[in-house]
Amino acid sequence: MADKKKKPSRVQARVPRGFVDRDASDLRAQDAMLAKIRRVYETYGFEPVETPVFEYTDALGKFLPDADRPNAGVFSLQDDDEAWMSLRYDLTAPLARYVAENYESLPKPYRSYRAGYVFRNEKPGPGRFRQFMQFDADIVGAPNVSADAEMAMMMADTMEALGIKPGQYVIRVNNRKVLDGVLEAIGLGGDENAGRRLTVLRAMDKFDKFGVEGVRRLLTVGRWDGGSEGEGDFTPGAGLQENDADVIIRVLTSEGAYRPITASEIEASETIDGKAAKALALPQGRDFEDEYQPVDKPGWCYDNHMAAASLEAEVRRSRLGMEGIEELQAIASMVKRAGYGSRRIRIDPSVVRGLEYYTGPVFEAELLFDVTNEKGRKVQFGSVGGGGRYDGLVSRFMSQPVPATGFSIGVSRLMTALKNLGRLDAAERTGPVVVTVMDRGRMADYQAMATTLRAALNTDENGNPTTVPVPVEVFQGNPKQFGKQLQYADRRNAPVVVIQGGDEKAAGKVQVKDLALGKELSAEITDNAEWREARAGQEMVDEADMVAAVKAILARQNGRSGGDAGNGA
Repeated sequence: MADKKKKPSRVQARVPRGFVDRDASDLRAQDAMLAKIRRVYETYGFEPVETPVFEYTDALGKFLPDADRPNAGVFSLQDDDEAWMSLRYDLTAPLARYVAENYESLPKPYRSYRAGYVFRNEKPGPGRFRQFMQFDADIVGAPNVSADAEMAMMMADTMEALGIKPGQYVIRVNNRKVLDGVLEAIGLGGDENAGRRLTVLRAMDKFDKFGVEGVRRLLTVGRWDGGSEGEGDFTPGAGLQENDADVIIRVLTSEGAYRPITASEIEASETIDGKAAKALALPQGRDFEDEYQPVDKPGWCYDNHMAAASLEAEVRRSRLGMEGIEELQAIASMVKRAGYGSRRIRIDPSVVRGLEYYTGPVFEAELLFDVTNEKGRKVQFGSVGGGGRYDGLVSRFMSQPVPATGFSIGVSRLMTALKNLGRLDAAERTGPVVVTVMDRGRMADYQAMATTLRAALNTDENGNPTTVPVPVEVFQGNPKQFGKQLQYADRRNAPVVVIQGGDEKAAGKVQVKDLALGKELSAEITDNAEWREARAGQEMVDEADMVAAVKAILARQNGRSGGDAGNGA
């Protein structure tokens, strides 16, 4: 007996690990969020630019954290010329290439913003993806620290434009020069210690995740992920002596910035017309406590100047470190004068930033609120964006120094946070007006009806396009069962269906059905025969009145919902 012919195996439908599919509601919510961010960026004078997702591997450089092998952490391939290309791991390195390539034609300083997906060949995990979106803003050609202060202020404005209030976020600012000064002070200066410095910086960057004891182990003997020796994976330590590790821990846990709020400060902030209130440079409607009082320390304020000064003891012998403190003091003065208190922008010695190309001030946007995940556990989102000064990145391509600073928002992570905060514009959108098909041979008629509706519903009385489109479609499935068409319209959240069979066509009539009203009326009818007779929410109109009837239904629905039903909202 001949072997039975084997059926070809079906390809398993599965998404690659670390990647996700996103539906229409996710994409619309993302578009709404990006529009708010874009508006803030453009009010600061930034203009858009786009770079490819692929760059030559050497142009990207080896700047990713926790990457011990060449090109580790990136997805790479060879083109037909055998040149290595990699998917971009961030949007900053491609910008550096773009600026260097177009340097003579660009205005200096050059302000730009970019939104796009980046890719990391890392181990995926909960909330950790291999593809995610960033939204960057950068100033290239600005050597003054005022550009860094402006970045911090724009980050704060962006958070608030997205509905995140002071106390729910904070922009933390530090300086890599200070950190380098601390490392010099414990004997890790010079090119020969570059590898150990990097290990120490990576350990410090884990402070918010592992705490004091976890970081201490990473600084000294190493850390087991499982908590005890032999449990989980082992991360080798930097091999510091305990007294040197103590210096690092003191920097990370500095409490020298807190002081009691004085009665005069409160009084001055409450004196609306007084000179003292103006000297505080507080935004309208806010008082001193709103701007400077930490959420967890009632009656105390966080003083940015004191925070910067508290680091002097650890770096006073380092010229570079003291230069970094001077820059932090300058940033503290500028943001305070512009009306940004330490509750919104805070000098924080624990900020490191993992990427290796930072050379000066660095900043992180951190969310402070907890949410409950699907397992009922409290989760703090932490950092949703960050950046800093990278004066050497553009210079890799050129024979001259090119200063630059910028920051990046992690769009995907921030979207999740906003969704949990209830601040994401993710409401269900009204679906299309559906023209049903009663006679397959009359598809030309139905397409003509749809064209008429699209033109009428998407222009105003002056013939200009409306802001939000009203979609109109002809049912393209199997028209044999009319009930299936209505089911389809219901699943698409359609506000209206248009019906014209042969009898209606002969009489010059069209039926329009208000699906929302139909649902309301049907709920009141218990008898099936009565339901069929009632034709709930359905009316017969002349063909010439079809547009007016559909518009009336959309307007009625809009009135019932209080929103933009039928207008694509």
